[in-house]
Amino acid sequence: MNFSGLIITIIFTILTATSLFAQDRERIRDLGIYPGILPAGGWNTITDVKGVKVGHKTLIEGNDIRTGVTVILPHSGNLFRERVPAAIYVGNGFGKALGFTQVQELGELETPVALTNTLSIFNVAHGLADYVLNQPGNENVRSVNPVVGETNDGWLNDIRARVVKSQDVYDAIEAAVSGPVTEGNAGAGTGTTAFGFKAGIGTSSRVIPGEQGGYTVGVLVQSNFGGILTINGAPVGKELGNHYLASSFSQSNSNVESAADTREFDADGSIMIVVATDAPVTSRNLERLAKRAFLGIARAGGFASNGSGDYVIAFSTHPDVRIRTDEDGLTQTKTELKNEAMTPLFLAAV
Repeated sequence: MNFSGLIITIIFTILTATSLFAQDRERIRDLGIYPGILPAGGWNTITDVKGVKVGHKTLIEGNDIRTGVTVILPHSGNLFRERVPAAIYVGNGFGKALGFTQVQELGELETPVALTNTLSIFNVAHGLADYVLNQPGNENVRSVNPVVGETNDGWLNDIRARVVKSQDVYDAIEAAVSGPVTEGNAGAGTGTTAFGFKAGIGTSSRVIPGEQGGYTVGVLVQSNFGGILTINGAPVGKELGNHYLASSFSQSNSNVESAADTREFDADGSIMIVVATDAPVTSRNLERLAKRAFLGIARAGGFASNGSGDYVIAFSTHPDVRIRTDEDGLTQTKTELKNEAMTPLFLAAV
């Protein structure tokens, strides 16, 4: 069975890339599994969308600290002065995301997107605000909307210690690259789990056919949620006996009885999904694109449990749809894709 592939590819990758560096583990396509019908970009990462950079700051200390921060930069310029259109979709709102309501209201991003753990979002927001306020040209800025997403890594990390600081945000931004992205135990994914397995940061991309525009859609996730792991249609979690409600069916599944870890599986958790595209799309259709990305969670085996904070933020990097704060006049003109031209992008995002 073939799916469009982005979320399926990402989930599989983060469940296998559990070492500190992504290059230590094979990715799903290295194993001969090619989800969906669309080809991946050159790196098969969100950075295949031209201009996008990703940086991590990973914090590992002693036996208790396993956390960090991940930043996604839509472009390398002054994002506050040259904003990108953006949209939010909330699958299940059990979360503490910061800055999302202004993005919903205005349809634009004015800072990088940062991901971290639940109790560190405030320190990370301070770091993002400091970064923007200190950029040349922003000397008179008196308001900034830092966008920070989170998941709770408290199972593997002493989350109460709140060790992520503003400087870690700067370090992640300085480390941001436009090439391969470290996956698994990196940055905000260092302490996260999903489907009863170690998880972390995952990323993938798809390129639509040239006659449909040849645009790229890239996705990055911070995965920390539950369900019944499904990979390209195969019920992996069910067959391994490692899934939500597994203990309730232990008599009918010998794999549950033989599983080394017999603790009750927790379906709660969260996932942060960041979608980028180089297509000329404004906030209205970016919201539609964000909704399609969430469909991939179901295909991977998630179902948005009561305690899951499931959020999608989507943005476009296309120069023609950017919002430039130095433009005069009461009106603005943008060239964007027609509604019917969105369908291939929807396929790519799932």
